[in-house]
Amino acid sequence: MTDGARAGDGATAPAPAVAPPQSERTLFWRRSLAGWDAAFYALLAISAISILTVADSYPPDAPTWAALGGLVVLLAAYLLVGRRGAQAGDLRLTRAYLVVLVVVVALCSGVSTIGSILLFVGFSQVWFFAASLREGVVASVVLATASCATIAAAAFAAGEDPSARDLVVLVAQMAVGLIFSLALGVWITRVAERSEERAELLERLEAAQAQLAVSNHAAGVLAERERVAQEIHDTLAQGFTSVVMLAQTAQAQLDAGRPELARDRLAQVEQVARDNLAEARALVAAFGPAALADATLAEALERLAERFQAETGVRVEVALGDAGAPDRDTEVVLLRAAQEALANVRKHAGARRVLLRLVRDDGTLALEVLDDGQGLAPGTAEGVGLRGMRERVTAGGGTLDVAGEPGRGTRVRLAMPLRDDARPGADPGTGAA
Repeated sequence: MTDGARAGDGATAPAPAVAPPQSERTLFWRRSLAGWDAAFYALLAISAISILTVADSYPPDAPTWAALGGLVVLLAAYLLVGRRGAQAGDLRLTRAYLVVLVVVVALCSGVSTIGSILLFVGFSQVWFFAASLREGVVASVVLATASCATIAAAAFAAGEDPSARDLVVLVAQMAVGLIFSLALGVWITRVAERSEERAELLERLEAAQAQLAVSNHAAGVLAERERVAQEIHDTLAQGFTSVVMLAQTAQAQLDAGRPELARDRLAQVEQVARDNLAEARALVAAFGPAALADATLAEALERLAERFQAETGVRVEVALGDAGAPDRDTEVVLLRAAQEALANVRKHAGARRVLLRLVRDDGTLALEVLDDGQGLAPGTAEGVGLRGMRERVTAGGGTLDVAGEPGRGTRVRLAMPLRDDARPGADPGTGAA
């Protein structure tokens, strides 16, 4: 702790030596002040009673009243200076109180033999109000030395002429008290320092945890944003693509004078728009795909194939084995993968025939989408849709394989692990065959 800062240029008074707001020392003073109040008042009362009790062995003269006056001064200094300094964390007040404490205790020890009981008060309060280990050691040594000197001076003044042995005993007794005080003070200081270090480490840990929580929240927000973006890409964006292509086809048929065919395309546009609206509502409500709301996975795949064939004219063959009863997350992954694979066939393959196959084998449920289109050129990079499909499959513990050669079509195969209750021999529940 510092003694305070000098006032800046133009200031009228120096800044007070106040401990930093809510410092460990200030918090220590405030936390333990009530206990120290009780101990101080009790010891002060015991000292006063002791001085008055043994007054009959002395005439009620000046030394006795001086000792009692010292107690009054010490009480006033504690209430007006020491206690206020501890509450405010003001080092100037606490240090001023230490000076008063040392002077009063030393004088009381000299004027009354019972006054030396205040050494218990003095040594304990030195370590309570000292702002550092060094400050506590210095104050303790000064207190012991001053008390020893005043006791010896009082003896000489009273004409007792103490012998060298008496002085040695006095110094030895004071040294024992000082050593005990220093040992206790150093131990208490070390414990307090360790406590302050632990408190600082705890604050750092809490700060790190708070920062980690913020980072996790931000990561969660980003992950949710990516998930919603992928859902929109896999559903609404593909639906809008279908609407655009169907509308363009209807326009071309109208231009060619074939209104009946154009009417059929417009009916398909309406159906795709309704399906997209259902998907949008499901997204807003945080449900799964609307196609799975009232149908099994197999039924949803059959409807998807039928709609794709009606929209594009590409023949779609569907081969659905015993799918068992996959969990809802697995159904969502497989349906979204089928939607994305067929969307890629529509946009890139130029195929005339597509095979959509669902196979359960060795604890997995696999979906294959094969087309006879133009295939994949070497080094073809994965697009947004395929990357999203791979991330979705990997997150579910599955695998995805995309293979193709130029002019020989493309095969998309993904396999998702089945739960135990969806494997052969288990009750399929509501699963479709």
